[in-house]
Amino acid sequence: MDLIEVYIHEVTRRLPEKTREDIGLELRSTIEDMLPAEYREEDVKSVLEKMGNPAMLASGYQDKPMHLIGPRYFEAYLSLLKMILPIGAAIAVISLAAEHIFRYNEGGTVLTTFIAIMIEGVGSILEISFQTFFWVTLFFAILERTDKGKDMQPLTPYFKKWSPEDLKNIPNIPKKRSISRAEVFGSLLWTAIWSTVYFYANRLAGVYESGEEGLVFVTPSFNQEVLDSYWPVVLLVIGMDVALALYKFIKGQWTKKTAIFNTVNELLALVVFVLIINNQNLFQPEFIAYMSNLFTVTGDEFVDNAVLGSLIIYFIFAVISVFDGFRKARIR
Repeated sequence: MDLIEVYIHEVTRRLPEKTREDIGLELRSTIEDMLPAEYREEDVKSVLEKMGNPAMLASGYQDKPMHLIGPRYFEAYLSLLKMILPIGAAIAVISLAAEHIFRYNEGGTVLTTFIAIMIEGVGSILEISFQTFFWVTLFFAILERTDKGKDMQPLTPYFKKWSPEDLKNIPNIPKKRSISRAEVFGSLLWTAIWSTVYFYANRLAGVYESGEEGLVFVTPSFNQEVLDSYWPVVLLVIGMDVALALYKFIKGQWTKKTAIFNTVNELLALVVFVLIINNQNLFQPEFIAYMSNLFTVTGDEFVDNAVLGSLIIYFIFAVISVFDGFRKARIR
């Protein structure tokens, strides 16, 4: 079998059987027309090289694409993945944190609990990432094969044909003003961590001493009943944290509105923190006694110093967050 026959066979074997003979004859006629009257093997190779890869040539005779996600939808596909994956990962972490809030592990220590959360968290993130990747890929693969349009020009992430007008809609965001997906995910992760510790404080926050099996939980720091009594306003703070993170994700940059939203969130959190920290029954008596003996102070002195120190530290970090938000919003 000569090179021409092999080439035609490689093309037609990829086509439906009912069209192979007609396309094979058409290809042979085309190739022969491109060859000189007295041709040699080098002439055949030159013509076949111009004809291109048999697989690519065969794809031109078929109605369905020979790729999973082609160039027409690839940018939209990639943009959607980049948007959904961080949100899915954050939801996985928050769901896991919520599960640990209501799951009691009587024999657990802070170390074992933390390790369990980390291991389960990584597993949950991987699981939801794989599922997201699978379903998004399946959606675009089906879309690719059901699109009967003849125009195969690549589409933008908004499923529109690109035009020079699109350049006007691309914001020129300075690097120091932009909000990365990692920053958004970090915000959601931090919200999941502190909310878990808050509702799980009587099993996580307290005094630990070194024992034969590692750290041993001696006494909790806080009265869980007092913490639980503030659950409506704490859930409001959690909701504001999540809303701010999603708003930052949508905006993608620090603006005046983003900075104001961040300020309102910090003020709300500060008011709730002041309300809770000033509750006289917040600390467990055993914890106060333990720390008083440790620092050689009276119980009232320890509580006053702990409350004042916590307020100062929280206020400083809140001011830094607000100032940093407006500073980034003013960057041009």
